[in-house]
This record gives sequence, structure tokens and C-alpha cells, in this order.
Amino acid sequence: MTPSSPSSRRALVTRARRVVIKVGSAVLTAGGAGLDRGRIEALAADMAAVGEGRELVLVSSGAIAAGFAKLGLTHERKRAPLPLKQAAAAVGQSALMWAYESAFAQHDLKVAQVLLTADDLASRSRFLNARGTMAALLDQRVVPIVNENDTVAVDEIKFGDNDNLSAMITHLVDADLLIILSDIDGLYSADPKQHPDARLIPLVEKTSAEVEKLGGGASSVGTGGMRSKLMAARKVTQRGVPMVVASGRRERVLTELFAGVELGTLFLPQARRAESRKHWIAHIAAPRGTVRVDAGAVAALVQRQKSLLPGGVVAVDGSFKMGDCVTCVDPAGQAFARGLIRYSAAELGRIKGLKTSQIEGVLGYKDYDEVIHRDDLVLLAGE
Repeated sequence: MTPSSPSSRRALVTRARRVVIKVGSAVLTAGGAGLDRGRIEALAADMAAVGEGRELVLVSSGAIAAGFAKLGLTHERKRAPLPLKQAAAAVGQSALMWAYESAFAQHDLKVAQVLLTADDLASRSRFLNARGTMAALLDQRVVPIVNENDTVAVDEIKFGDNDNLSAMITHLVDADLLIILSDIDGLYSADPKQHPDARLIPLVEKTSAEVEKLGGGASSVGTGGMRSKLMAARKVTQRGVPMVVASGRRERVLTELFAGVELGTLFLPQARRAESRKHWIAHIAAPRGTVRVDAGAVAALVQRQKSLLPGGVVAVDGSFKMGDCVTCVDPAGQAFARGLIRYSAAELGRIKGLKTSQIEGVLGYKDYDEVIHRDDLVLLAGE
């Protein structure tokens, strides 16, 4: 049974036991006029219907859109100043959660609000704390409802959009499947709004650069769009997790998906699941600096899968400390790897280019021979 055979494709969805479901603002709001309570109730009913034997996590947009409507503001959301968006998020978040609380209560399900910023998942300790909280909620049969903490998030700590957030949550909870419910049926060969003859692409075996060109701009209500969904697909499929994009406006779309109906676009996983820690290094940890290495070190890391030693380091940029994530660049300045550094920027600046036997003589101590151990190093896509 090949990965692209119909039976195998159905199994990727129907056998998933821990699932992240992301729903966008365009699905949850009534054309910019606030929350669509009927759609939220239908989503809750659909999740309740497929929840037996599964653990479901919901990543929900809609707070800012709901807040603008509740405050009676007519500003173009994308052009509104950041403080106004954050104020709208604070107002809309309570309305959004009350709508979910009421909708899921009709099916005897409890919900929990989880607000995150990218900074929360970039820190390894906070990442693990968040993972523990999510696991406890799922153990208690509570549906976590996750959103970006828009009230405090600024550009430096933003996920960018909830498609990206849903990809990170898929990793955080070690999910088997990510489903993104949008206002479009899936990935098309062209923008169906502009090209009526565009065809739906039911299966994407690999999220290549050619596939990513099919993504357009952001949606009219949310901050995402097909391009952000393709970026999410790249992240989760590289970790070995399948992803589905389907219409959130279709009645009982989740019930049909888990019954084996082939809806939307299925993105196939690439090989086996990546080891959790290395996926965190590659896709979630925020690099705190750059380490430029020579050609010999590049060959050792890429071809022979060795650790990085101080002798291969040419230059250091940034203000990082031991344990931080850094980006490794080759002599041409091209990033090719990320890793957890074992010396601070100041220490590495003093021992770069030296043999390991010289470290103690320069620093007065030597905690490690390696600058980055191979177990803490991840090659970036394409290397």
C-alpha cells in the first residue's frame, strides 16, 4: 500500500487519535459583522461527534474580528494601529470564549482557554511547561482552545498568523494530524476567485517551492491565506505529520473526513516523524546569534555528521548565552544548520579557531570540547 493510495490516504486521517483543528476568522465571523454563533455551534457539534476515542485541540482565530464588531469599529483591521488591534483582541477574546463555552456545553464538553506568544514556545523550559499543561487538559477530557495572546504580542514575539501557530501546536502536543478549516475547499491550481476553471488539488505529496508558488496573499478577514497554510504544511509534514486543508463552511466536515471521505487537500507526511527535540531546534527555537564556520567545518557537520569544534569557528555574531539556539552559516554567509550552543558569545569569541586542548588555557576552564554537539545540531531543509 503506497502512501498516495486511496486506502493509505484515508488511514492517515481516520487513524489519527490526537488531532489539532485550526479554524480561521473567515469561517467564524459573519462577513465582518461579529461572531457567527451558528457556525461555532455547528463546529462544536462536529467536534463532539468525532471526539470519541480522540483527543482534540482547537486553534481558533476570531478574537480581533469579534472585538472590532463588538466595539462598533469600522476600521480596516489590517491597517488599524497595533494598540487598537490589541484592545479589540481583549474585548473579542472574552466573547469568543463565551461562544465556545456555550456551544461545547451543549455536548457536555468542557473547554479551556490557552493564550500563547511565540516567545512562550521559543524558550525550551516554557515550551515543556506548555506541553505539560496541554497534556493535563487532554487527560481531563477538556478541549484546549488555543489562540495567540494578541493583547500583549508585538512583532518580536508574534507567531505571525494562526496557521503557523497551529503547526507549532501540532508539535507541542505531538499530534497525529493537523486539520485547517478555511473559507476555501483546499489548494487550487490557481486562485478560484479569479480563475473559475481552477481545479482543486486533492493530494500534495511534497510541499515544494513549486507548490508554494500557488499560495496567494492574506485573506480578507484574517491574517493568513493559502500561503501561510502552505508554510504550516511544510513544517508539519517535514516532521512526519499529515495535514488537511478543507472548507470550514461545509456541514459536518470533520465527521466526513474521519469517515474516510476525501475532502479538501491532503498533504502527505515526509518520511518518519522527526525527533521532538530536534524539531524544536529547527522550527520553534528563536536563534539568538550566528556562528560563521569554515569549509572544513561545513563538511564535517553536513557530510560526516560531526560536532562543531572551536577550530572550525571563524566569526561570532550576537549576544547569546550557553544553551541558546544559534544559526550556523557557511563561508558564503548561507545558513545551513541550527544548534544549541555550549559556550556564550563572549567565550566563543575568545576560543574561536583554537584546538580543544587550548580552551582551558584561554578561558581558565573547559566544560566541553564541542561548541555544538551533534545531538544538538539540525541541518536546515535542503542540506
